[in-house]
Parts: sequence; structure tokens; C-alpha cells
Amino acid sequence: MLLELNHIFKWVSQGGSRVFLLKDINLQVEEGEFISIMGPSGSGKSTLLNVIGMLDGFQEGEYNFLDESVHSMKEKNRSQLYKEYIGFVFQAYHLIDELTVYENIETPLLYKNVKSAERKALVADMLDRFNIVGKKDLFPSQLSGGQQQLVGIARALIAKPKLILADEPTGNLNSKQSEEIMQLFKELNQEGVTIIQATHSELNAAYGSRTIHLLDGGRNNI
Repeated sequence: MLLELNHIFKWVSQGGSRVFLLKDINLQVEEGEFISIMGPSGSGKSTLLNVIGMLDGFQEGEYNFLDESVHSMKEKNRSQLYKEYIGFVFQAYHLIDELTVYENIETPLLYKNVKSAERKALVADMLDRFNIVGKKDLFPSQLSGGQQQLVGIARALIAKPKLILADEPTGNLNSKQSEEIMQLFKELNQEGVTIIQATHSELNAAYGSRTIHLLDGGRNNI
């Protein structure tokens, strides 16, 4: 078992009452799965990904990742676990504007204290894999949306995560680019990487081996 969520509740207080962002979520994910999370805007898809990705906390419930209790961990240990095992692909790319393509992709390796020669080899491999060698010295603002997303995915993959979390990964792309990104996820999944994506798109969801439907912060069917 890669991860398990038991009775997760997350809420914000508004005017003295609770507004639930996640409501009694139970989820088990085996290594090697490809899961699609669907639901209308505001249903809690991004919040659920952020909780799984340890970027967000929650008020009630238990979260176990590789048999470690995430909910009872110190922040520092949680952050370590995240950097070690999880790659995040955001809809808004989240690239660092002041860094070149090369430097953006290299960033996760700096967190992991990978030696310089190995970093160079790994970044070169990613640039090659994504056909962006010619873009390595450009800044994010000089790239198209599709190219920025490729850089974001390369950055998520470079540290060889066990789990990739993708939040509307093709939201800003045209259909050809979207298909290329989804094919890439499919290949990665076949190589053994576990993928959980939040998507509006039936087409993208179909790449997953199972689909979870969220409605108002809770699961209504699977």
C-alpha cells in the first residue's frame, strides 16, 4: 500500500460555522495505480491533492504514506517525505520566473543534495526526454504554455518520485499538447510511477485505471 486516507475532514470556519472542503474521505492507493479524480469546480479536487501531497493539513482523520503516519509527523519530517517521494505538476506551472529552464528542472535535486556531476547528467536526460534541449537557457516567460508545462513535468520527475500528483495538468494546453502530456503520464505509469490526477476532462480521466468522483468535498461514487 502506497497511501491510505481514513475519514479525512478539512474545513474552514466562516461566520461561526464550518464550511467543509473535504468530508469523510477514505482512499487507498496501491503502488502503480493511475487514479483520476473528477468533480465540478469547488468539489475539493485540488484540496484533496494538496492533502495527499502534504502541502495542506486537515482537522480530522488519519493519513498513512508508506506505513508512516503523516498526520502525527513533525513538519520537517513531512517535508522530507514529500521531497523524497512526491512530484507535483500544477495547472499554473509554478515555475520560478527568475530561473532558466535548466535551473528550474534542477531545483528538486538541490533540495536532495545531489552532487553536481549527477545533477548535470539527470537534467541533460530530462531535457532530452522532453525535446527541450534548445530551450534550456530560456526563462519561463519566453516559453509557450505547452513548453512551460513540459518543464513543470520534467521538474516533477527528475527526482524519480514514487508518486506524481497532477492538478489539471492539461488545463492550459491545446488538444494536441494535452494528448502528448497524457501519453507521457501513461508511459510513466507503465514504468511503475503511481499517478493521481485531478481533471475536468472525461478524455484525460479515461487514461486512469480508476476514477473517483468528488461532490462537495465528499466522494459520491467510485
